This record gives sequence, structure tokens and C-alpha cells, in this order.
Amino acid sequence: MLARLLAACLIFAPAAHAAEPLRLGLLHTLSPAPFYMAQARGYFRDEGIDLTLRFFESAQPIAAAAVAGDVDVGVTALTGGFFNLAEKGTLKVIGGALHEQKGYEGSAILVSNAAYDNGLTTPAKLANHSVAISQYGSSFHYMIGRIAEAEGFDLKSVTLRPVQLPANMVAAVTSGQVDATIAIASIAKPLAAAHQAHILAWAGDIVPYQITAVFTTPALIAHKPDLLRHFAAAYQHGVADYREAFLRLDPAGHPVIDATTEAAIPLLTQYVFTGDPDSRRKILDGVGYYDAGGALDVADVLDQVRWFRAQGLVKGDTDPAALLDTRFLPTR
Repeated sequence: MLARLLAACLIFAPAAHAAEPLRLGLLHTLSPAPFYMAQARGYFRDEGIDLTLRFFESAQPIAAAAVAGDVDVGVTALTGGFFNLAEKGTLKVIGGALHEQKGYEGSAILVSNAAYDNGLTTPAKLANHSVAISQYGSSFHYMIGRIAEAEGFDLKSVTLRPVQLPANMVAAVTSGQVDATIAIASIAKPLAAAHQAHILAWAGDIVPYQITAVFTTPALIAHKPDLLRHFAAAYQHGVADYREAFLRLDPAGHPVIDATTEAAIPLLTQYVFTGDPDSRRKILDGVGYYDAGGALDVADVLDQVRWFRAQGLVKGDTDPAALLDTRFLPTR
């Protein structure tokens, strides 16, 4: 009799709610590390989301994939191309991600040995030198432009060399084809240690800014706001874990590396530097800054739109604030 009652309960019990699918577009790099941690620790699953990570080779295709409906949410660098799409009402920035921040070694100004030996020893001396970027309108273009403003030289005095990929940018410096570029810490530090290039400064110490951000489409905001709220909650949990593992500093300003850090490293190697015997060093050298709660630096994003417009790289006159929706994640 008991067995029959149990069987009846199973037959008439309500079916468990299936997790809602969501596709996240991102670069296959270390920069989206909080998302990897949230996925590895099941935070998206706990929020009722079946998250699929879709990896891309560069920033612009992620934005295009969101517009085309091939991903639901994206996280990548803000570029002129991104803002041109957003101007058309097809994308909205909803949160912050990687942030160049004073005191944290994110992106380095890397110069060739020859240029350094010939006097390029400070960022202010970049005028009249060649600098490799990925392409016009990229985050690297913006970074060099803002550094020029901060250091008091004319960006027009710099010869920009678009070489498409970050790997090509670094190769152009180490081979002496250009004088300087921007390189992430995990690449710049080993090159400097091996005396293959010189680090002049860290971009975040000169021009803190919102290098990458989380975005989605107005359609998803309108039709599935609850899904985005659950996504944001899982993401914030990942950011909190990431900050605890990698962004604590001791009184001397050095990163704290302890058991919490060591426990997080294997979570990241599921996604990047997999099987690399030097993965621990690359992760510790390459972690970037995230604001608490995945907060968005609104003032800086608005400045970015204005800068790209001033360079003629973003068309239109939409109010920059209309490109943002700050209901899901905090602002700083």
C-alpha cells in the first residue's frame, strides 16, 4: 500500500521547472574571469539559468552576434563599432566588467628595446612615435587617445599602426616594427622580465576607465527582465568571489595570495590556460580589476561615447545616457 501511495505521489507531483537557457558571448581570455567562476560554482544554475558560453576572437563580433540574436548577453570591450550599433537602438549596456583602475596592473604601455634605448622612457614621450593598435575605433585606440590627453601630447603626432590582433601588436613591438603598444599584464610582464621589451607604465594609473562592459538587447530587457535579474545576481556572486580571491591588497599594496586564491585558480583553468604548466603564474599576472557588484562606471562610458564621436568614429547624436540601462546592476 505504501509503495502504491509513493508511486501515485510521483505521478501527480508537479514537474520541476526547467532552467531557462541563456547564451553569453565573450572572449576566450582571462578578462571575463568572474563569469567563469560563477559558472564553475553553479551560481547561474542556482538562479535557474542554463548558461552557455559562446566564445569569440574579438570584441566587435560579440556585439554583432547580440544584434543578430545569436547570443543573449555579451561582455567585451566598448568600441566605436559597439557604440555605432547601440546608437541604432539595438544594444544597451547594463553593467560593468573589467575596469582599468589605479593601483592594479591591467594593461601596460609596452615599448621596444630600441625605442627605449633611444629615449622613449616615459608615456609623455610617446609623441612622434609609432604605436600598434588592433584597429581604429578599438579600445586600444581609445586608451592611447586618453593617455595622450593625460600626458599632454597630440594624438595626431602618434603614428597608429592597425595590425588586427593583440598578438600582432605585441609581436610588432618585440620585433621592433613599432615603438610601442598596449599589452595585458600576463603578456607584458614576462616580456619585460626576459628583456624583450620595457613597461613604461600601467594604463589604469594614468587613465582609469571602463574597458569592458555587460550588454544585451532592448528586446531581452523588455520581454525577459526577470531572466536578466537572475543573470545579474549570479554574476554579482561571481564578482564577489573573484574580488575575494584576487583583488585584496596588503598594506604595502601587494596582492594577497592565500588559500582563497589557490582555490579559485583551478576554476579558471577549466576555461583558460588549460593544461598549461605556467597557468598559475599567468593567472596571477593577468587578473584585472572588477568593481564590487559588477558596477558600471557610467561617467566614463559617457565620456567614451563623446571621445569616439569627437574622433569621427561614432555617428549620430543620440543622448549617450540612452545607450545604458542601469536597472540590473549597480553604478559607481
